[in-house]
Amino acid sequence: MPIKPHQPTRAVFIGTSDFAVPALHRLVTNGPELVAVITQPDRPAGRGRVQSVSPVKRAAVEMGLPVWQPERIKADESIQCIREVAPDLIIVTAYGQILPQSILDIPPHGCLNLHGSLLPRLRGASPVAFAILEGHSETGVTVMLMDAGMDTGPILAQRSTSIGDYDTSTTLGLRLAKMSANLLAETIPLWISGDIQPIGQDNSLATYSRIISKTDGQIDWSSDAEAICRKVRAFDPWPGTYTYWGGQRLKVLSAVPVMESAKATPGLVEIIDNPHTPVVIHTARGALAPLRLQMEGRKPMPVVEFLQGQPHFGSALLG
Repeated sequence: MPIKPHQPTRAVFIGTSDFAVPALHRLVTNGPELVAVITQPDRPAGRGRVQSVSPVKRAAVEMGLPVWQPERIKADESIQCIREVAPDLIIVTAYGQILPQSILDIPPHGCLNLHGSLLPRLRGASPVAFAILEGHSETGVTVMLMDAGMDTGPILAQRSTSIGDYDTSTTLGLRLAKMSANLLAETIPLWISGDIQPIGQDNSLATYSRIISKTDGQIDWSSDAEAICRKVRAFDPWPGTYTYWGGQRLKVLSAVPVMESAKATPGLVEIIDNPHTPVVIHTARGALAPLRLQMEGRKPMPVVEFLQGQPHFGSALLG
């Protein structure tokens, strides 16, 4: 639904990650005039520490949009730059910095945030991964009118989706990103025209996600198989899940829970008579079958191919 000609049409878009890119594309084709795109500064990444640009910057440059990359969005010069372009609306998603009240107060139609959960569930930095990690059957996206709290503002619109048994943060994140872009395009004209009444969140129902660190990916085999498999899916693509074998890091790229195993040492690897899942790894409760593995410094491979190159893996104890 295009914005009506008499409605305000100037907006600033603020975002960084892949999750924000579909919304940016949708706004360019069906939304207000984007007078600026704000994203995080270029950062060194990877083993070579090469300067890396954010997905939002890459998309904005390709579309010929003006890009700003302040080190600190709270800095006086950042706030002044936003004031000077006089946006009617600011749209924020997956940015990585908290906006101060002085920015929230600038646009007459406020700051809208796209969040990857059904608020008030899973406020915070990692809602997509935590929906999988905690075993939710459903999640979704929320368009929220921002206030000074962390994902506490009143809700303008929501849309839900089920979480499949094989969904990862990659697949679920892509689906939610597309959903959020469509929902935003539908919501903006209704919000500006006054046809949406914000609904306050019930704080008593709030749950939270947190920033995920690289060390969160280490597998604890004293956990149960279902929880470990959810972790493998939740931490795809980052930070990935891993264990150690023979002093080397072994990445578990995909795995499925397969059975209730007899009492066995957690982390013990066993070869079984199944051509599709020939290996199980015992946990404190149940066992899981790794489907794809990657030894440190080597390429990822299916478990059958991995066994051909690692014949002693069948008696390994992982830790």
